Parts: sequence; C-alpha cells; structure tokens
Amino acid sequence: MNSTLKYRHELKFFVNQHQYQIISTRLRNLVSRDEHASSSGEYHIRSLYFDDINNKALHEKLGGIRDRVKYRIRIYNIEDTTIHFEKKIKFRDYIAKVKEPLTREMTDEIMVGRFEGLNIPDKPLLMELYHEMKHNLLRPKVIVDYVREPYVCHHGNVRITFDKELRSGRHSTELFNKNLDPVRAIDENLIIMEVKYDEYIPEYIKAALQLEGLNRQSASKYVMCRKFLKYNSWEDY
Repeated sequence: MNSTLKYRHELKFFVNQHQYQIISTRLRNLVSRDEHASSSGEYHIRSLYFDDINNKALHEKLGGIRDRVKYRIRIYNIEDTTIHFEKKIKFRDYIAKVKEPLTREMTDEIMVGRFEGLNIPDKPLLMELYHEMKHNLLRPKVIVDYVREPYVCHHGNVRITFDKELRSGRHSTELFNKNLDPVRAIDENLIIMEVKYDEYIPEYIKAALQLEGLNRQSASKYVMCRKFLKYNSWEDY
C-alpha cells in the first residue's frame, strides 16, 4: 500500500426503490446533504473510462484481481467547468483516488486520440497517462452516466451515495453532449448505494442503513456498462 495515498473503505449494494425510499428518508433526518448537490439534492455525473489494448482493467475486475487501477475523465452536470482525469486505485478492501484537472482543450484532444498534451514532466499522473497511452494504447472505452444523491456524515468521515439511472454510451467524443441519449445499463428498479468511510461507521448510521439485509455487489459501473454494450452486440472485448 502506498502510504502517501489516502485509502478508504468502500461498500457497494444494490437497493430497490422501496429500500431506497426507506433508507434515504432515514438519512435525511440524520446527516447532511453534500454541499455540491443542487436544490433537488442531486447532481449528474458522466465519466469516460479508459482501458488498454488488452482490456486489462476489465479482465482484472472480471477475474477477481483484488489490486488494480482504473482511469477515467469525470465531469459534472455535463459542464466543462470542472474536468478531472482520475486514477482509482483498489488495494485489498481499500480504495484511493488520484486526480489532475484538465482543460476543455486538453480533454477534446484526448478524446480524439491526441495525447501529447499530457507530456508534462512535473505532473506525475498526466505523465503516467501519457506513457500508458503511448506504450499500452490506453484509449477511451465507454461513457458511464448517472444521477447521484449524496449524503455526508462527519463522524467517521462517512459518505453515502445513491447512484440512479445508470446508463452507458459508447462514443467518447460525446462526453459533453447534453443531448446524448445513453442507454440504460441496469434494471430500472435498481439503485446503487455506495458507502465510503475512513475507520468506522457510526452505530446510528449502521442502524439507518441496515447493511446486513442488503444485496452486496462488487461489479463496477465501468464493468456493468462495458458488459451491457457487449451483450447488445455493440462492442467486442
């Protein structure tokens, strides 16, 4: 484990609409809304995930490899005011994230396969991405699109999110397309609940979530969207 990174626990669950209504109602009376959420309590996330010529990230996840990384560009509310290239690191039961801001111009270049702009020696993550794209042919694979309802609890630094309407889009150049019509990649009755925390979850949060009775799942949104495209004959692994 890299001691310079901040690792956190991450638990994922599928919840149905009924479970979501019960848990979210409880949380509203116990914890705060995320400050970045709109008046509706939500915001929109769209990520462009990358993989190399061998689809390493996909196959490692499907093969149950515990220690692995994923690369993605992430935007919010389909705007170009905040763009990050992120590296998500999985180590045993912990996760960490490293990110670097991108300009819209840099992002547009990357989406069409021009990555020389990442060759910035004093930006380690961008240099890593540059070498991955140059030597391992790291390239955009799928757009992952959803609406997030986030809650935060300062005790234990717990973050609980409900990710709704998971959708998949294939064409990387449409990352900023507000008229993009991605296709649903999950049953419309299911919502992904994620619980992230540092050292512990307070007992009153555990009681509200009732995690023991939920359907724990391990499939990443990236894998779900890639598999959805394959099963619908749009893509070959």
